[in-house]
Amino acid sequence: MNGENETVARLLPKLPELTGHKPERSSPCERDADLPGPPASGYTLLPWLLMGLGSFSNLVEGRTPNPWIGGAGLLAFNSLYITISFRAFVKEKRESRTTLVILAAMAAITYGLAIAYGGTWLFFFPLLALACGAVLRDRRLGLTIMVLAASAGAISGMEAGEVWDNVTIAYGTFLSGMVTAAVLSLSQTVRELRDTRQELARTAVEKERLRFSRDLHDLLGHTLSVIVVKSEAARRLAPRDLDAALGQVADIESVGRQALTEIREAVTGYREGSLGTELDRARSALVAAEVEPVVRLSGPPLPSQVEALLGWVVREAVTNVVRHSGAARCEIVVDGTPGRVRLKITDDGRGVPSEQPVAPGPRIGGTGLKGLTERLAAAGGSLEAGPGPRGGFQVTAELPVDPLDAELEAELGTGRGVARA
Repeated sequence: MNGENETVARLLPKLPELTGHKPERSSPCERDADLPGPPASGYTLLPWLLMGLGSFSNLVEGRTPNPWIGGAGLLAFNSLYITISFRAFVKEKRESRTTLVILAAMAAITYGLAIAYGGTWLFFFPLLALACGAVLRDRRLGLTIMVLAASAGAISGMEAGEVWDNVTIAYGTFLSGMVTAAVLSLSQTVRELRDTRQELARTAVEKERLRFSRDLHDLLGHTLSVIVVKSEAARRLAPRDLDAALGQVADIESVGRQALTEIREAVTGYREGSLGTELDRARSALVAAEVEPVVRLSGPPLPSQVEALLGWVVREAVTNVVRHSGAARCEIVVDGTPGRVRLKITDDGRGVPSEQPVAPGPRIGGTGLKGLTERLAAAGGSLEAGPGPRGGFQVTAELPVDPLDAELEAELGTGRGVARA
């Protein structure tokens, strides 16, 4: 199987190209460039600090009583706002108690400066609402923003300002908080959907690689084994029966051509095995390996999907018989009922190879049988492999059968069917 493994090793790196999947890029910057969206950074909230320029101008021009108190309040508010801006984009920090304490400190400073100075200092309310919208993205947000908006309007009214001025500051406070919360929540949802899509894409590629590796293993393992067996038969027959040897060589050519077709179909994902075809190939391979084939089939016609899965089991099990067992006889029994079908493949060879430890319970052989076990399990079936009851090795596969599917395929003429012995 060294040739098979080398072939698999050469083909697998080309899988994304063969299947149409583009290779993933590991750079987050490149992925973000391909998928533009609102940037998840606190820098997007910092430009709104320009709303405090009016208060800063009053301090510089000396129009603010107790300027040291006003300056300290302005510095403290800006510092807390910047801290909140960056904590708001980290979920763990956004939901921590420390962030809520910072918001409470900002609220205390905002109310103190607005009541003491009024005027342009009232613009700290929209900034506070914006910070609350960035942090509180749950049921607390609505009540908090309404309280801040009402407070801004009421404090503005205490200065005997015009009614529309009071409404404007209240509406600005409400709007800044709610819009910020909506935009950031939408941005977070977009990013979560983006991450989910990337994860689904990775999963799809992994599944396709797994499917391709399984198909390639089963196809090449069986085909190369048949070619080796028929080549040995041709070499043995050539000295005494040239026509029989040429017949084996013709079979080798046919098997090779069929393998090329199957590999192309496996790459595109369209290959569906036929149980009848696999049984015919199994007989040919066993006869060439001087193993007596015994095939018994009973039960109703099977759906194409069930036939395809059982065909893979026959292919893998017979390949193992030809390569490993040293058997003189191989029995293949398909026993179907309206609700379930069982395939049993038994040989009288050496049984479990000595290098494979025998563990209690159901035993599964090499890579091929393990892959088939996963396939059958996904279809609601099971696969067991281990020593036979009378020596040798035995593979037993069971699958559920939907009688309606079989009847529908029979009526439409799509079921391939298997000749019953």
